[in-house]
Amino acid sequence: MSALRLLSKKVDKRTEVPQQNIGSSKPLLTPELGHSVGIVETHYSQFALPPNELVLENGEKLGPITVAYETYGELNNQRSNAILILHALSGDAHVAGFYKGDEKPGWWDDMIGPGKAFDTNKYFVICSNVLGGCKGTTGPSSVNPKTGKRYGLDFPIISISDMVNVQKHLIDHLKIDQLLSVAGGSMGGMQVLEWLTAHPGRLKSAIVIATATKHSPQQIAFHEVGRQAIMADSHWRDGHYYGGLPPAKGLSVARMIGHITYMSKISMAEKFGRRAGDNANPHKLSLGFQVEEYLHNRGNNFVKRFDANSYLYITRAIDSFDVSRGKELYEVFKGIRAKVLVLAFKSDWLYPASQSREIVKACKWAGIDTTFCEIESTYGHDAFLLEVEEETHLAKHFLQRVFLDNGATGEHQVLQYEI
Repeated sequence: MSALRLLSKKVDKRTEVPQQNIGSSKPLLTPELGHSVGIVETHYSQFALPPNELVLENGEKLGPITVAYETYGELNNQRSNAILILHALSGDAHVAGFYKGDEKPGWWDDMIGPGKAFDTNKYFVICSNVLGGCKGTTGPSSVNPKTGKRYGLDFPIISISDMVNVQKHLIDHLKIDQLLSVAGGSMGGMQVLEWLTAHPGRLKSAIVIATATKHSPQQIAFHEVGRQAIMADSHWRDGHYYGGLPPAKGLSVARMIGHITYMSKISMAEKFGRRAGDNANPHKLSLGFQVEEYLHNRGNNFVKRFDANSYLYITRAIDSFDVSRGKELYEVFKGIRAKVLVLAFKSDWLYPASQSREIVKACKWAGIDTTFCEIESTYGHDAFLLEVEEETHLAKHFLQRVFLDNGATGEHQVLQYEI
């Protein structure tokens, strides 16, 4: 049985990242975080054309399916340096770099690029929008070719397994037999676990961040309140709101609920305290506190970029996920040869570290070469997007070890302590 390893080396504090020069394709150097990948664009692949539709986990068929994806770096001659990044609930394929004319970088830009955790000087990095999404991959807002109208609730129920099967088709399309690694946090971590158990021969390693093998009743409950908020909106119209006003209020409330769970008690106190908001009025029921203004702002911005039906379908897929499929967890992990890195955050109460330890324990019992680190952070679940220094240090050295163990040459390995 492989010993459980703990990475404990610390890194220097991150410095501020200077504003990128959007008009130039030449990335700016930041010593701690590396370069930006610069200007990027989204690509599309289509498969599952009738009569060869994709058979979903529930037995229904879906096709054709379009997949939106982005790539960074170059695939080597052996096609052995590919890493698949898997996004969380509200993410998309735009994980790094900038779109032309847009100053907002990809959602994990600090982690992907030359010299960063997922070093595009070494690795070919891929990220796709999940099945059921609304950023280019087929989902409820897509046009149903059989009716010429948007799917709405005619879209079939999907699962995390279905999302991963679509990603597998993309990897096949890119002619990659085996991934060096798959990595993701939150719902992305669930997809990593699905890759590990459903397609163990297709990857050399996996990075599992702030996730669970299945949702607890409390985690399901938070999602259900959000779903009910959407469906209670008068503009939802049983999912057929396309062409009219969307259920913006309901989706906004769902996002507000989500943001409460993403932060910790400490991070909320430090960021807002009980400070009054800019529009506070003690004589009215309008916004009174900064934390209220923050939640309303997050909710209102979210409805501009996300589809309410996608929110319903994706949260249902998350809640239904159970990687054990009724078995003992270690039995599901038996036979997996991939190396695994599991990361958790002490202040994360949405996906507490105890759920990550369950994964680590099962991996250890199954004989998987597993590395675990519980990172000190006050950011709550948001830490997987914000604790860039620690994650960079841990992921960079883990990937280097995997790369070296597969016959590559490179930098020294990180110090490891047996426990």
